[in-house]
Amino acid sequence: MRKPIIEFKNFSFQYHAQAKPTIKHINLTIYEGEKVLIVGPSGSGKSTISNCINGLAPFFYEGEMTGSLKIKGKETKDMSIFELSEIVGTVLQDPDGQFVGLTVAEDIAFKLENECVDQPVMQERVKVVSELVGIDSHLESEPHHLSGGQKQRVTLGGVMVGDVDILLFDEPLANLDPATGKLAVELIDRLNNTSQKTVVIVEHRLEDVLHSDVDRIIIVQEGEIVLDKPPADLLALDALTKTGLREPLYITALKYAGCHVKPEDRPQHISRMQLGDYKDKLSGWYSSISKEKAKEKRPVLLEFDKVSFGYTKEKMTLLDVSFKVHKGEMLSIVGKNGAGKSTLAKLLCGFYKPTKGSILFDSRDIIHDTIKERAEKIGMVMQNPNQMISKTMLFDEVALGLRVRGVPEEEVSKRVYEVLQICGLYPYRSWPISALSFGQKKRVTIAAILVLKPEVILLDEPTAGQDFKHYTEIMEFLKQLNQKGITIIMITHDMHLMLEYTDRAIVLADGTVVADDTGAHILTDAKITKKANLKETSLYELALKAKLSEPRSFVQCFIDYDRRMRTKCRN
Repeated sequence: MRKPIIEFKNFSFQYHAQAKPTIKHINLTIYEGEKVLIVGPSGSGKSTISNCINGLAPFFYEGEMTGSLKIKGKETKDMSIFELSEIVGTVLQDPDGQFVGLTVAEDIAFKLENECVDQPVMQERVKVVSELVGIDSHLESEPHHLSGGQKQRVTLGGVMVGDVDILLFDEPLANLDPATGKLAVELIDRLNNTSQKTVVIVEHRLEDVLHSDVDRIIIVQEGEIVLDKPPADLLALDALTKTGLREPLYITALKYAGCHVKPEDRPQHISRMQLGDYKDKLSGWYSSISKEKAKEKRPVLLEFDKVSFGYTKEKMTLLDVSFKVHKGEMLSIVGKNGAGKSTLAKLLCGFYKPTKGSILFDSRDIIHDTIKERAEKIGMVMQNPNQMISKTMLFDEVALGLRVRGVPEEEVSKRVYEVLQICGLYPYRSWPISALSFGQKKRVTIAAILVLKPEVILLDEPTAGQDFKHYTEIMEFLKQLNQKGITIIMITHDMHLMLEYTDRAIVLADGTVVADDTGAHILTDAKITKKANLKETSLYELALKAKLSEPRSFVQCFIDYDRRMRTKCRN
């Protein structure tokens, strides 16, 4: 019989900066060797639960604890953060906040150095772990110079190198491309199965985490646990959508088709799910739904013409990249970590100049335009919010661009409050930014650009770390702007975003364009997904499993239908 390793009993925690507890009356037991997934809307308290487990609360995030929290039978209030770190290893949501070494190898080895492990043993363990997480070719690189996904692998390696009892992952997939995210989930699962370590995952990307088995899914809402069930039982309910979370797309498709999903059909894995009589219902629904007409092409606004660029003369990051963006289009740029997506954005904004080739805006080469001149037309939201924030208070940060441009204060207030409502930040309008979560900081930076109403908005991972509710609010707001003629370009690892909101996607792999097509076509093409580290959509797998006549067409039909249904619900 498994022993309890984490025990919450009538536990509450209130940050010193808050007027009331963030989590309250939590009763939860996690057993040795279990793998548990904690989900909930942004601000629900799920990250606070993880911070209490690893000791960041109250040792770093000061506050008051009431009730009982035991780790391995000992009250955490009687333990130091050092004692907790010997039991709990954490991969944080923001990898930049976890680096301590000057190189990747040093960072991974940090815990071993503190334990005075012999150099030969240390080097071997770092080598093994770096290969497991796929960062072995960057051991001499500086962590802060890596892409977001590569940084996440380094932090994962730093945790895995230690011999802890509990592995705690806070949004481990947030900066990873789909295929690497899948490998990370498999790696976590392998660690759980082979080492029998207890694994606690806090993550928005439910469908991606369910690629491997989890024992339980715990839903947190408004600081309380509202549901704690095995995945099969949970997916047979409407609990996820009712709490503002996204259920797997194949489950949504089955429900649209009138299927009543049952736990015994193993709905947590599309590859192993028993479809039975669902097939006929799905086929009938597919035949009945109408297909949207192709949209007319608009004039070209932006063009990359045979653009090449390298940070060093020896290696090109981008090679002969060519594509066009039409006025009023909503476009996604996708591909594996390190493919050149963020570099492409930096070239567009003028942070670097192409080694060769041209970037045209309204048919004019903008190579000699300054960063300020480009910023009047192109607003960029960076991947890491901490690199954009310069003000102490939330309102002042969002208002900064307007004030610099001399907009009257009355108009500033009106436009800032309007954007804060859309981005789900209005309740925090008077807060200091330091009191916000990483996901909330992300929304602050998006709001700070959206309020300026530029001609083109370029967003690097706009929805990373966002729950489904806030993801939808942000994307719908971007969609509204897009419908007014503003061109939206998004660099993203979120395949749901690409499918649901963008008309077209540019796929990069190894610095070159390997596809320029609709999201539905891209995510049903095994060659492209493999080359670009993407992942075929579960909708396609469902269509194949149900033996539908046109599985690729089914994916696009579902996306079109889902858009209409969500628009209808909002109206």
